[in-house]
Parts: sequence; C-alpha cells; structure tokens
Amino acid sequence: MHCFKAPAMHRFMLLAAVGLLWPAAVGATPFTPTNDSQILEHLPNRPTDPTYRELQGLRNELQRSPRKLEVAVKVARRYIEQGRIDADPRYNGYAQAALAPWWNAPHPPPSVLILRATLRQSNHDFDGALADLNLAAVATPNDGQVWVTRGLVHQVRGEYAQAKRDCVSLLHLSTELVAVTCLAGVSSLEGRATLSSALIEKVLARSPKATKAEQLWAHTVLGEIAVRQGNFKRAETDFKKGMALGSDNYLLGAYADLLNAQGRFQEAIALLKDQTRSDNLLLRLAIAENQLHTPQASEHIAALQARFKASHQRGDVVHRREEARFRLELLKDAKGALTLALANWQVQREPADLRILLAAAVGAGNPSTAKPALDWCAQNHLEDVQVASLRHQLGG
Repeated sequence: MHCFKAPAMHRFMLLAAVGLLWPAAVGATPFTPTNDSQILEHLPNRPTDPTYRELQGLRNELQRSPRKLEVAVKVARRYIEQGRIDADPRYNGYAQAALAPWWNAPHPPPSVLILRATLRQSNHDFDGALADLNLAAVATPNDGQVWVTRGLVHQVRGEYAQAKRDCVSLLHLSTELVAVTCLAGVSSLEGRATLSSALIEKVLARSPKATKAEQLWAHTVLGEIAVRQGNFKRAETDFKKGMALGSDNYLLGAYADLLNAQGRFQEAIALLKDQTRSDNLLLRLAIAENQLHTPQASEHIAALQARFKASHQRGDVVHRREEARFRLELLKDAKGALTLALANWQVQREPADLRILLAAAVGAGNPSTAKPALDWCAQNHLEDVQVASLRHQLGG
C-alpha cells in the first residue's frame, strides 16, 4: 500500500475546516446557456427565508458602519461560512468587500489578518496566507485559530514538519479533538495511517461535548484515511456521520469521489444534482453523468469547459487540479491533463494532487514525468492504495 516498498514509520487539506478555519476553495465563472429552457441555478434564498433575512440584516448593519471593525469582521465571517455551506464562491467576494477598509493594509488588525489569510488560501495564494498568519502569530500567539489555519496551509503544501509544529501548539490553545485531529491528520500522511486513525477515534469517543464543526472535521479526516487505506466501507460510514453534522462542500466532494470510485454513479448524481455552483462538485457530477450517458452530461461538460476558459482569461490558477481531472476523465486529453497536474504539483501536494499527476502520466504514457512526485511520496511514506496502483502501472 506504500508508494514504494519502504518501511512505514509507526491529510487533508484537508480543505474541510473547523467552522471558518478552512472553507473549501470553490469557484464559478459565467456560463452562457444554449437555449431559453436551460435552468442556470436554483436560488434558495427568499425574503421569507431565515438565512436571507439574517444576511440582509448583516448587510444593512455593514452599510451603516462600514469602517467599524467588529461589524466588518462579523459580516465577513458569516459570508465565508455561508459560502462554504452553499458551495457558492460569491460569498468570498462579499467577505473581501466587507474587509475593504483594511484589505490592503500591511499590518491590519489580527482578526482581519486571519480572515484575509483564509480568503487568500481559498485562492491558492498560500505564500500570502502564510505571511498573514505569521504576522497574526506574533500579534496574537494564544489564538488557536492562527495555528490550526497555518498548520493546514503547510499540510496542503506537503510541508509536514512545519504543519506538525503548528498542530502541537494547539494542545495548549484549543480542544483536545481539534489538536489531535490536526496532528494525527498530518501524521497519517507519513506512514502512520492506522495509528493516526485510532488516535482520532479514541479522542472523538471521549469528546461528546465537541462542537458539530469539530466532529465533522474529525470524521472527514477519518474518512479520508480510510479511503487511502482502501477501506471504502469505513470511509463511507465516517463521511455519512460528517454529513449528518452539517453541510460542507469539501466533504460532499470527498463522498462523491468515493461513490464514483465504486461505480455508484446514480448515487453521486443524486448527491450533487443541486450543487452545480461549485466547479469542484460540478466536475464530480459530470463524471458520474458521463459514465451513465445522461442527457445532462454534455451540458455540464460544456459548462465546465466555459468556466475553465474564463478562469484562464482571468489568470486564475485555483482549479488546475480539477481542470486536470476534467481533461483526463472527460475530454480524454491526457497530455493536457499532465501539463496542468505538473503545474499544480508545484503549488500543492495533497494525495489528490499526487493521484491526478500519476493518472495523467499513465494516460500520457510518460512515466518519467512522475518520478519526482513518486520520490517525494516514498520519502514521506504515504500510504494510499490508489497511488500504489498507479505506481505499479508506471512500472515502479
């Protein structure tokens, strides 16, 4: 199960988060309908909807006091949370607008630094996010939110030593479940998957008063560890437990990947049919629809192609991993997918980034391009059955 036959040393991005600490990066770009009967999106909020009224009240409060820090921070946090719940990237833009008076300041208040870092990482500006978090760590060293966010950014980049140092700081600054989930999530990527999973389970069992967000994060990490170990039944149990605790764009994507990997395409379609705002989720929906040759498949493939084209025009590189999957699995363009996957690997190094790189190298018949990534994988003793299978196909 290891990338190479090397001894284990008794994950993320995780891009799922504790509350606002790690909202998943989502994005959407304009799509031009081909006929008047196409439904572009279903708008869930109505004037009578409680969420609509709450957000409208916050907008009114911000308009009355646009430069009042406490108000702007409250509004920005709520927008980020709603964007995560609805898988709607527009809310991140609203959050940044709320922070406009401080956005370009070199040393804004710590609360703004943390939110700016959150929004920057969602745009894959990891250097900018870490710069903000480093400043926040100096200004407010006892704020656990700073350390968990910084640890997760380091984890996404494959910087496990730094990530573990940040997670260790949480042992004195946050709950036991948050600290252990953070630390064990990193350790699970270094050949300690079974031990890490057992530790999270143990702490989760003795944390009945943990918040729903904390429990959701723990179950997401447990599910991802199980996927990498090839224990799909266990992964599904944890993903379902997480989804029962709250809506999360990243978790939906992880569960959809699990369903698609098992050929359960109709279930994936049912899960995602109303989640087309998010490029990440629309991609997984289109993959399932394409496998079943549904009438909606071509429409959603065209929508994704338009979105990726528009992102190129904007110079946006947030979704290179998703576009690589799109090109490989839906357009059958392995060479184009490999180019994107290689560029993406220079920015972020989660297991999913490794998988698409190896799969594209297999499809393109170019195993040599994957060697640096496989070397990195072996050095970290990553345990992942899908990676091991791809390595074998590459002749490793």
